Amino acid sequence: METNIAAIHEFFKGDKFALAAGVELLEVGHGYAKTRMTIRPEHLNGGGVCQGGAIFTLADLAFAAAVNSHARLTYSISSSISFFRSESQGSLYAEAREIFDHKRLSNCEVRVTNDAGDLVATFVGTGYRKDIPLPFQAL
Repeated sequence: METNIAAIHEFFKGDKFALAAGVELLEVGHGYAKTRMTIRPEHLNGGGVCQGGAIFTLADLAFAAAVNSHARLTYSISSSISFFRSESQGSLYAEAREIFDHKRLSNCEVRVTNDAGDLVATFVGTGYRKDIPLPFQAL
């Protein structure tokens, strides 16, 4: 199983945007993933807090890992995010759980929290599964 997890982590290193933003994939399982991003100065907006796009990127990688855990290429076809509190330092975590898994469609809820476990944002995404296998076994 460890080799499969390593292959999944290697696959998601291909997400160059998330990698450049400092998003790390911490955990991945069947329909589940957790990511982390340490807030850096380049994540801050004009108001001095973490920019919404950075938080979206954190949540989006967790979503992608969760819905692609079935080893079939799945792209987002819709997503939305709601912000509840702002952060300017520390780390943010996104925990994704797939709540609907179908041959073609997937739906996933993502909770973004800070170091203290306080809710920062929620993200909901729907993915479309293609008939393209991924280079790892389904979890």
